[in-house]
Amino acid sequence: MRINHNITSLNTYRQLSTNNENTSKSIEKLSSGLRINRAGDDAAGLAISEKMRGQIRGLDQASRNSQDAISMIQTAEGALNETHSILQRMRELAVQSSTDTNTADDRSKIQSEVDQLAKEITRISNTTEFNTQNLLAGGLNDTFHIGANAGQSIGLAVNAMDAFSLGVAANVNVAGAFNASTTGLTAAGVTNAGLGRGLVADTYKIVVTANASTATQTAGQAATFTGANAFTGARNESATFKVTAVNVGNQATAAQVSTDGGTTWTAVNTTQVAGGGEFVYKGVTVQLTATTAVGNQVSVDFAAKNNTLQLQTSGAVNIGSAATVYSDMQDVTIGNAATAQTMKISSSSFGSLGGAATATQVVNAQASSAATTNAGTVTAQAVAQAGVDVSTQSSANTAITTVDSAIKKVSEERSKLGAYQNRLEHTIANLNTSSENLTASESRVRDVDMAKEVMNQTKNNILAQAAQAMLAQANQQPQGVLQLLRG
Repeated sequence: MRINHNITSLNTYRQLSTNNENTSKSIEKLSSGLRINRAGDDAAGLAISEKMRGQIRGLDQASRNSQDAISMIQTAEGALNETHSILQRMRELAVQSSTDTNTADDRSKIQSEVDQLAKEITRISNTTEFNTQNLLAGGLNDTFHIGANAGQSIGLAVNAMDAFSLGVAANVNVAGAFNASTTGLTAAGVTNAGLGRGLVADTYKIVVTANASTATQTAGQAATFTGANAFTGARNESATFKVTAVNVGNQATAAQVSTDGGTTWTAVNTTQVAGGGEFVYKGVTVQLTATTAVGNQVSVDFAAKNNTLQLQTSGAVNIGSAATVYSDMQDVTIGNAATAQTMKISSSSFGSLGGAATATQVVNAQASSAATTNAGTVTAQAVAQAGVDVSTQSSANTAITTVDSAIKKVSEERSKLGAYQNRLEHTIANLNTSSENLTASESRVRDVDMAKEVMNQTKNNILAQAAQAMLAQANQQPQGVLQLLRG
């Protein structure tokens, strides 16, 4: 028997300490609900759980991002719904003005309403915003992050939906990024100008020179032309004509025209005159005679009216080379990109910039704008001055087709936005499902099984109490030495 080292007591104490520690851990798990409260509980499980948590929180945020994207799309689509309503009213007015039961005064009143409607379309385009971002001015090109990881995104670009871009504005004057004053160019104006990013502070001039149009005949069979300067086509064009019917004297009584080298043909109205058949094609009088048989063809080159644009400093120093524009061009950039002095002009009315031999548009460069794209280019805020022309029977009739085209553009844009919204709704459903399933998986790694842990805690508690009782017994064993000392 030994009294300096009570081995039984030491062993019992060690077991008690272990049981107390296990009981403490069980109570910690039961109170927190977590199986892993520190890395020491399960090092590998902690790493896996944290990675899953990152994915779960990323999925939840991506779902919120998608909801925000839907809200943005709904804002844009709601504005276009009103644009649609305005265009339908414009079409109704164009149809009304197309009948000659209206007097000139009646059409003037109709034109006034059309002008105001065009201005409202442009105002809607310029002021429709989401979180301060302009949605319909043509500069929106956003990326929506719809996943938990890098690169999981989709892009959405929205076209300009102002009256000019839709083709229902008669002319547009520069505003927003420019303070414009016009000299000798009051009717046409420089349309929807955009300020180059690095354009330095100065007063710039856009010099517009109108060129006379011509129509010349190439080698062909029996063709005579009058009105050489009457062609008003949008671009240089080569047209082919052929006779399709003749009378007994071989005079052409019907003809067709092709602008694609004879692939497709369109009938033209022919008036029989001395020596053949005559018709007017885009302002040029064409005379054809069937010299041998039906089907003779002749090709004619037309030179379209065009204008030359030149950007100058206030001192009339040219910036870059001049650019020739036609009325069917969507845009043209003038200036010098190397010095960051460029100006983008967007227009479908370049053909109307003529009239005077030379006209000057004075533009004061500014530093701000209503619409800024992600790339950093600045676009001026267009202001419609007048709507599509419905002042005459013929112009109103043409306006019906013009407005139909605008309605189609808005419909296409709304359809695209609706498709994106539907796509994002499916995205949200998928993200929420993924988040739910991943949360369940993370729970199995991180959370404690309460029933099992209660069982462990009960076991450890009983063992701790038993160890305490045994420790008391072990501490009594050295008392036997006293019996020996008494003897």
